[in-house]
Amino acid sequence: MKSIEKILSDELNQRFEAVQQVVKLLDEGNTVPFIARYRKEMHGSMDDQTIRQLADRLAYLRNLEKRRQEVAEAIAAQEKLTDEIQNSIDNAKTLAEIDDIYRPYRPKRRTRAMIAKERGLEPLAIIIKDTMQSNARPILEVAHDFVTDDVQDAQAAVAGAGDIIAEMLSENAELRGKLRDFIWKNAILQTKGDEDGIYKMYNDFSEPVKKMQSHRILAINRGEKEKKIKVSLVLDDEQAQIIMRKSIIHPKSSYNKELGEICLDSYNRLIFPSLEREIHSELIDRANEQAINTFAVNLRPLLMQPPVRGKVTLGFDPAYRTGCKLAVVDETGKVLETGVIYPTPPNNKIEEAKSAIEKLCKDNDVDCIAIGNGTASKESEMFVVEFIKEYNQKHSKNLQYMVVSEAGASVYSASKLGAQEFPEYDVSLRSAVSIARRLQDPLAELVKIDPKSIGVGQYQHDMPQARLGETLDGVVEDCVSAVGVDLNTASSALLSRVAGVSKTVSKNIIEFREQNGRFENRKELLKIKGLGPRHMSSVQDF
Repeated sequence: MKSIEKILSDELNQRFEAVQQVVKLLDEGNTVPFIARYRKEMHGSMDDQTIRQLADRLAYLRNLEKRRQEVAEAIAAQEKLTDEIQNSIDNAKTLAEIDDIYRPYRPKRRTRAMIAKERGLEPLAIIIKDTMQSNARPILEVAHDFVTDDVQDAQAAVAGAGDIIAEMLSENAELRGKLRDFIWKNAILQTKGDEDGIYKMYNDFSEPVKKMQSHRILAINRGEKEKKIKVSLVLDDEQAQIIMRKSIIHPKSSYNKELGEICLDSYNRLIFPSLEREIHSELIDRANEQAINTFAVNLRPLLMQPPVRGKVTLGFDPAYRTGCKLAVVDETGKVLETGVIYPTPPNNKIEEAKSAIEKLCKDNDVDCIAIGNGTASKESEMFVVEFIKEYNQKHSKNLQYMVVSEAGASVYSASKLGAQEFPEYDVSLRSAVSIARRLQDPLAELVKIDPKSIGVGQYQHDMPQARLGETLDGVVEDCVSAVGVDLNTASSALLSRVAGVSKTVSKNIIEFREQNGRFENRKELLKIKGLGPRHMSSVQDF
């Protein structure tokens, strides 16, 4: 059997030795950006995306290997592990295949087949399944021999034997694999319900499973969780029955009629409901993964927006009734002054607002205004455009403005970090500060916010949170590694995103900087607790 490194090498079309080195680096706890940027001599030309793909696939293959061992040990404990079963386990390429192999041996609740076996009907099941005589006795006549105190009559005996065969079919790994492939290729997903609500478009909706878009799957999943719609898979049952019958019925079978009925029962009662749940779950898993990838794709350009450095900036957080919050920050992001104005409906105090913002701009020699793109943004932009025109003419200035994304600003302003940075300001004024700083250095400001709260995708609360967080954190790490940080101005939140720098070390750097002033060279980092010579190659991004 191929090693995991060999499988990865073949799948990713990378040198085996390079894959081995990357796996070793990952196992040592190195981050993807660090490996991609500072260990090229060990892996050649692998970029961060390839290494991240390798890391994800490595985790899956190791889980697969662990499951192989668990299943083999569980079957061996029952003294039922044969060379054939072991070979099937060794050759399984997915977790679903291994689970299919384990299904007959998995501990389960008391089933109809178990009860039938306890009543001594397993020999009758073998007769029905294996008899190939053209002159075989009628099944009820055969079944009469199995009537006991627990088996009422011949018909009950046949029914019990049928339950045994039906369960046997449902646990046949090869048959389940064929039916799973058939359903994936041919099933139609149908939804009903919610005639007038937000899911009304899914009241009478149907689409082939293989063509389902991820956003539709996630919307349907949410509607199903909220009990607004019902979801089902439909397909040509007759074609499925052909697959079923081929697996057990031989042209010379003596009891074809009975076996056909058993196949129908096994499919309707056991196999299809199980595969329907499995495929439904896999559809959601695939949709989640695609949505998470979309989050990552959308987050990168937001983080990598070019900064507007060296400008005194006024952050303008738009609002209606409660007023627009203002915060002026200097070239380094230090807050100089704050205020509140009411130029938007229902207050419409335009002239008063112009006087207040003019004083802020003049007293602090403001170079640009950053307007948040949230509620009342359009009205605020119209006000700012008119104000700038008058201000530039009156003072012979070149004051400019830009609309910036305020996604996650409210989350930051109410966070523990926001409170630590600006304990003297209320939540709304912290948002204005964040908006101003986003124009000056988007990456440095956005790293303070949980990536899941930045609002770069849909259904973020429905995603597997650990997987979403892991992926988005990886994007942030990649962006910080690509841009680097200014050691003398970076916040603790930004420093902790540098490959090889922990949160504790980032705080130590800040404390050292506050006590000793600016860093004059990178060698001074050796004085930081937690950083030594072996760590220096991990902090090339300073």
